[in-house]
Amino acid sequence: MVFLTQNTSRQREILEVVFRNGWDYMRRLLTVGKAESPELPTPTVLRNILVDLGPVYVKFGQLLSTRPDIIPPNYIEALTALQANVPPVSWTNIETLLREQLKAPVDQVFSEFNREPVAAGSIAQTHRARLLDGEEVAVKVQRPGIDQIVEQDISLIKSLAELVARTDFGEDYDVVALAEEFTNALRAELDFTQEATYTDQLRRNLQNSNWYDPKQVVIPAINWEVTTPKIMVMEWLEGAPILSAKLPKAEEEKRRQEVTTLLFRVFFKQIYIDGFFHADPHPGNVFYLNNGQLALIDCGMIGRLDPRTQQILTEMLLAIIDIDAQRCSQLTLELSESSSEVNLTNLENDYERMLRKYYNLSISQINFSEVFYEILEVSRNNKVKLPSNMGLYAKSLANLEGVARGFNPDVNLLDEVRPLMTDLFRNQILGSNAIPTLLRTTLDLKSLSLQGPRQMELLLDRVTSETLSWNLNIRELDPLRRSIDDSANRLSFSVIVASLIIGAAIISSNAQTPQLSLISNVLFAAASFIGFWLLLSIWRSGRLK
Repeated sequence: MVFLTQNTSRQREILEVVFRNGWDYMRRLLTVGKAESPELPTPTVLRNILVDLGPVYVKFGQLLSTRPDIIPPNYIEALTALQANVPPVSWTNIETLLREQLKAPVDQVFSEFNREPVAAGSIAQTHRARLLDGEEVAVKVQRPGIDQIVEQDISLIKSLAELVARTDFGEDYDVVALAEEFTNALRAELDFTQEATYTDQLRRNLQNSNWYDPKQVVIPAINWEVTTPKIMVMEWLEGAPILSAKLPKAEEEKRRQEVTTLLFRVFFKQIYIDGFFHADPHPGNVFYLNNGQLALIDCGMIGRLDPRTQQILTEMLLAIIDIDAQRCSQLTLELSESSSEVNLTNLENDYERMLRKYYNLSISQINFSEVFYEILEVSRNNKVKLPSNMGLYAKSLANLEGVARGFNPDVNLLDEVRPLMTDLFRNQILGSNAIPTLLRTTLDLKSLSLQGPRQMELLLDRVTSETLSWNLNIRELDPLRRSIDDSANRLSFSVIVASLIIGAAIISSNAQTPQLSLISNVLFAAASFIGFWLLLSIWRSGRLK
């Protein structure tokens, strides 16, 4: 066992943290190598373990919180609130890293550089500075040496995943593949040029829209001249997190509604039109600027949706509004990566029970993010494996709705969605560019019109020549066929037993020689044996009653 055979101080530290926080299941798994049944720690215990293990595991927990498709909502809530209790890195170490990355002393690039960070996280900390040309910027600096720590902890996370993979829980959710996915995401966060690229892409996407005034939305511009894999320099935005924003008293209610509508439209465009969205819109990443603009920051976590998935999710939103359990089931199976073993009846029944509690509620009373979490829970319970981007989608909607309700408690999601529905369906039918879509449709219709007569001629020819055959594969038909075969066999044996008894009785009544008496006795014995065997088989099958 890799984890236990390698004796390092870090591994001993992990064992001590697990034992100290009382996760008995993992204690048995680490010491014995197996455990009776999967047993997650309580959300509080899991959060404490990750905090005690340090910044890398805190970041790992934050990434895990983006997968509500595999862990319950109470764990999502606990992991979402994870914050690493890490002190800021000393200026000496920060200055050394800046000099290495910039290939020049700090004062040759910045005219001012505030040595005290404005924010410090598990991977990086942010400083306020001014470039030589006078532009005020925010400088995100990676914690020195964090890349080596990440690589060390990644190997341990993968070893832990191999241990958990031996359990039923690990097999059901392919824990090794999940660990690979999370560790790749963790490595990606160490490359600030990727986050800068995402930031630029989001800004370009949001610059054009008929749903809102693009001038009211700000994504910080990246200064690529001084951005490196470990340093990201972007424009400084003057404002405050949206939930602590100060609005003019005279028009506060009106302004809150305007900003809420703007927030929803900005994110609905990202999700349902662009398929490229900010996947972490928690209150600290949505700013209300002093000039009244709305700003999105920290674009390191991005979700992607292909056009087919966008269409299914739009229909899912309508199915939820209509409280349509059957349609929710069908759409879930369309999203599923593997649905061959899913019992559709059970899935529909679970959706029916889940949606029943919303029957008598008005739309304004429905928490849609909670509904999506419950949809993921129903899928999880029915062994429906959904794509990983569904977790990011649900988490983004939950954060978005949470921020909107915190900023404007009177928000009604349906009122925000309804005006956009026509555009959403037109976009799904025609795409973002109608002309190429219409040209493709025209070519498809032309191809169909040319091939249709020939295909119809071929079909009629096969029908008239009696060479047409049908291949039908009906689910659950084999068990029915076997049941009918068993019944037919038992009926045949019953007829045989009755025939033997009648024949034996006729021979016995007219037996005038010892040979005929022997034949009669043999027939009675055979009938008795077959009859006893038939009764025994029916009794063993449980269908005697």
